Amino acid sequence: MAEVIAQEKQGGSKQRKKLIRVDMTPMVDLGFLLITFFMFTTNFTKPNVMDLGLPAKDPNPHPTNISHIGDKNQVTFILGKDNRVFYHQSNEKDLNATNLKETDFSGVKISKIISEAYKNAPVPENFTVIVKPTDDASYKNFVDILDNIAISKKERYGITDIKPWEKKIYTELTQ
Repeated sequence: MAEVIAQEKQGGSKQRKKLIRVDMTPMVDLGFLLITFFMFTTNFTKPNVMDLGLPAKDPNPHPTNISHIGDKNQVTFILGKDNRVFYHQSNEKDLNATNLKETDFSGVKISKIISEAYKNAPVPENFTVIVKPTDDASYKNFVDILDNIAISKKERYGITDIKPWEKKIYTELTQ
């Protein structure tokens, strides 16, 4: 562990100087034991979990009375590339380049759009937010839109693919 080495000085004096050398090999083992201990006992990061409101399993898989949401009882958000988000409240026949409006994720703009659409809904209990990410959308934007839905306290929302007629108008606006 420790070793004392006697060394004589050459010269006139006969005084011996004792050098102490400490063997650090056991310290390396102790260091690795401490690193291992802290790695096993430390929480590196806690996972961030978002609750998705999933529907319960329907006992009747083929319902006969399906309620139609309607154009004014919903707002549809289309997530595009480069952090762009578009929204509309139109059907296939009425959607055009002027109906598909663009907004962004800054501030609470999306929450305001959802609140305004909810206020104008003819049947508020059927109001639904529909999210349609494109292939170019980022996961961060998807999480941001879900956060905005949670902020606006709307529990009816759906996530689906973009329809061909919406993709056509979206492509016109993004090129």
